[in-house]
Formats: sequence, C-alpha cells, structure tokens
Amino acid sequence: MELISGNTYWPSTLEQTSDFPPLAEDLNCDVLIIGGGMGGSICSRLLGERQVDTVVIDKRKLVHGSSSANTGLLQYSNDKTLTSFINTFGETNGVLFYRMCKDALDQLEKLSTTLEIDPFFIRRSSLYYASTSEDVQMLQEEYKQLTRFGFPVEYWDEQQIAARFPFRKSAALYTHEDAEVNPFLFAQGLLQSASRLGVRLYEYTEAKHFEFNENEVVCHTSGGIIRAKKIIFATGYETQEIKTDRGAVLESSYAIATNPIGDVPLWYEQCLIWETARPYLYIRSTPEGRIIIGGLDEPVLDAHQREIRLLHQQQKLLQTLQEHFPGVPFQIDYAWAAVFGSSHDGLPYIGPHPRFPNCYFLEGYGGNGTVTSMMAAQLLADELTGTHRPEMELYSLIRTTKPSPETTEPMV
Repeated sequence: MELISGNTYWPSTLEQTSDFPPLAEDLNCDVLIIGGGMGGSICSRLLGERQVDTVVIDKRKLVHGSSSANTGLLQYSNDKTLTSFINTFGETNGVLFYRMCKDALDQLEKLSTTLEIDPFFIRRSSLYYASTSEDVQMLQEEYKQLTRFGFPVEYWDEQQIAARFPFRKSAALYTHEDAEVNPFLFAQGLLQSASRLGVRLYEYTEAKHFEFNENEVVCHTSGGIIRAKKIIFATGYETQEIKTDRGAVLESSYAIATNPIGDVPLWYEQCLIWETARPYLYIRSTPEGRIIIGGLDEPVLDAHQREIRLLHQQQKLLQTLQEHFPGVPFQIDYAWAAVFGSSHDGLPYIGPHPRFPNCYFLEGYGGNGTVTSMMAAQLLADELTGTHRPEMELYSLIRTTKPSPETTEPMV
C-alpha cells in the first residue's frame, strides 16, 4: 500500500536517521514486532525495558510509513465525544476509555523525557470549537459529562473565544493537559533506546508469510526465517491487507506545514485547535514557528488520484488557515496526503484474533492514534509478561460479532 503522497515535514527535522541492517540470517526470539512505526516503537521500548527477547522488522526504513505523516496532536478527547461513548458503550466503558487515553498521555510524556533525541513533547491545551451554531448544545452536553467525571475542561462562549483568537465561533470547549509532539523524532528516539536495551532492529525486511504452530509462529521474511513465541502486528493501516476488521475505514487525509512565521505566538497559548465538524480541521504550531493544518479526509485511496487531489486540497487548507488568521503571510513549505484509518465505533483494535494463534494486533486507528498506540503497547506488554489486562476486551478485534465472513484469509 502506498501510504503517503507529497512531501512530509517531520523527516526534515532530523539531520541523520539511524541506519539498521536488513535481516540476513535466521533468528529465534520471544516476541517479533512487525512494523517500526509509532506502535512498534513504543512496544519495542516497553518490552526492552522488561528484558523480553524482542525483534522488530519493517519492510521500509524504520519510521517511514504513516508515522512520518502523523501530525503529532495528543489529546484525551477523541473523534467521538465522551457523551457518544457513554451512549454507545455505557458509562463504565466510555469513561474507562477516556481515562485510559489520559493516562496514556502521561505515559508518553514520561517516555519522552528518557530519550537521547528531544521529541519536543510540549503540554498544550486544546480549543474544540463549534463549527456551526447547531453544535453548541452538543458541546454543552459534552462539557457536563467531562466535568462530571473530573476531566480538566472549560466552556467558552463567543465573547471568550473572540477575546483570545482572531476568529469568532459560537462556543468551544477548552481542554487542558493535552500535548503536542514531533512524532518522527519520538519514534526514532524510542527505537534507539530499545536498541540499547537489547531489542534487535531490522529495516527493509518484509514478512512474506507465516506458519502458525501451537507454541510459536514461523515468519518467513525477505532476508531469513524468524521463529517467535509471539508476534505483534504493529503494521498500521496496512493491517487491513493481512485481515479485514469489520468497522475499519481507510481514507486519505491532507496536511500542510507553512513557512516559519516568527517567534510571536499567533494565538492564545499556542493551543491545539480542532472543531466539531466531521471530517474536522485541526491546527497546531511547531517549535520552528511553522503552522500545521490538516483534515479534509475523503475516501480516495488510489495513490495517483490522491496526488492529484493534494494539489487542490493543499490550497484549500491554506485558504482556511488564512481565514482563521487573516493578514499573516502564510506560504506552503510542505504538503502531503496520507492513508488514515478509523473505526466506526471510535475505538482502536487491540489484542488477539482467533484466526492468528500466538499473535496480537496493535491498531491505533482514529485521530488519536499515538495515544491509543501507547495504551495498546502497555496492554500488550503486560499480557506478554504475565499480567492479564481484562480491559483489552473493550478493544477486541471481534467485538461486534464473530469474525466477519468477508475477512481475507491469513497471509500463509
């Protein structure tokens, strides 16, 4: 799958990436992680800390799949509101998911402080504004639920927004204790630290097919055979080529990074900005003084079509940014489009699947993928080292019914 079109910004922020060899021998290990992006890098670090004999392979250069297109907004709020989750899954599970997201944010911060590479993890608040006046009541209800369960949030009216921003919106939630990060540097730093902990890393090494046995999985790769007691598929949106998850949706999303516009913050507290419309726009700043704006998700997956659409969508994003911040001389320095995956019910997919014995899947789908990948890595690291995590059932790959009859056969 061609995951990215255009010119992504984050790789330009690292002068020299670490090089790891392709696999050129047969190996044995306790855990094989397939995928060296955000999910795989967090898993490798956590398993390395626990001294689990771990191998990571990626068919590309490490961190050059979707994670290089990730825009690095970290929030405890999700694409679906807490109110919506409570209505769908009940109060206990809805609140549990939001609390697990908030805890995962804290864990990401702790990890960020341990890396040799500074990933520019910065705590931010988030402005979540009503795209239309019809959404005000929904925000009021969400404010009640968030405050009821102790989440840090304020409700702002039109005057409070206008006093802090150069645009007017009917209402907004201002949530605290969110964050931004450079996801490319973060994943690179995690892999470097995992390597120092003894995790073996191989890039340009593609998993070709698998033999599922009672006590191990044999993975045939482009460079050798790996025998692993357990496998974690951290293959991102390409997981849908291995097995189709009922409820998973793949689309294309677009983003631009502007020229550096100076040291003076353009808006209040340089908070993260997003909106109630679906698909939604989001805006953040970078330590270099650039502005990243993204969104405009649409069901275009053909890479050639996506490249053509990018020419139009990048101008649309620039125009929207100028409408929010009139008079600022924005120019597009980077523009990219990428495959983006979500789930119908808003939850990630985490855990085992009955057709893949001794395997676990880590699918941090949705707009909060880095946060849910952290959550997933914690759950899987615990399960693999003897601590049962019953919460994982909420994110089951077969949570709707039995495995869907339309799913593809295992890649054997």
